[in-house]
Amino acid sequence: MGRFDGKVVLISGGARGQGASHARKFVEEGAKVVFTDILVEEGEALEKELGKNAKFLKHDVRSAADWEKVVSETEKTFGPINVLVNNAGIVISKKLEELSEEEYRRVIDINQVSVFLGMKAVIPSMKKAKGGSIINISSINGLRGSVGTFAYDASKFAVRGMTKTAALELAEYGIRVNSIHPGIINTPMVMQDDVKDTVGTLANNVPLKRIGQPEDVSNLVLFLASDESSYSTGSEFVIDGGLTAKY
Repeated sequence: MGRFDGKVVLISGGARGQGASHARKFVEEGAKVVFTDILVEEGEALEKELGKNAKFLKHDVRSAADWEKVVSETEKTFGPINVLVNNAGIVISKKLEELSEEEYRRVIDINQVSVFLGMKAVIPSMKKAKGGSIINISSINGLRGSVGTFAYDASKFAVRGMTKTAALELAEYGIRVNSIHPGIINTPMVMQDDVKDTVGTLANNVPLKRIGQPEDVSNLVLFLASDESSYSTGSEFVIDGGLTAKY
């Protein structure tokens, strides 16, 4: 028996990194998982790895129509959705004066607007399921500012606020909404060329003396998705090796 036997989970940005780790953990615990991404080759490979209880869908998280299709396909394949993990995200490492409007809007659309669209899209499905858990992946940059990540910080602060309001509005339906705020996690996004030097400097300041692994975040995601966290909603869960405790 797994912790999520009979549960249906939808994960955005699930083809690699944290999202892929979440998908693996949920399948291991008995869930039926639909994960989405624009990275088709990686998504299809992971679907094959995970087997019959997982399905990959190509998905532009900026599109309301795509969200509607994904929710509909999830219900047709596995049933009403119990858990949504809004995981898709990007970072552009530029200061305010260097950042173009196009770059700013791209980050906001992928990191913030997608969270709005995802939450809105799953509400009817979660009502059918008589409740659910929405987990929005923010960042420690949604709790504090940092130099050189203006658009990213704006989007992650927004996710934090959206989570709290959604939690209040959806509580009457038994739908819980929480945000997770990872620190430095070993994923392709934080190791890209324009941010890896900054990441390396920050990693030296982590009290636990290591950067996080995707599995560290996945364990917290599973806790918030489970009945073990049934009295937690509208809350922020920091997972950063103690980094924000220093500042």
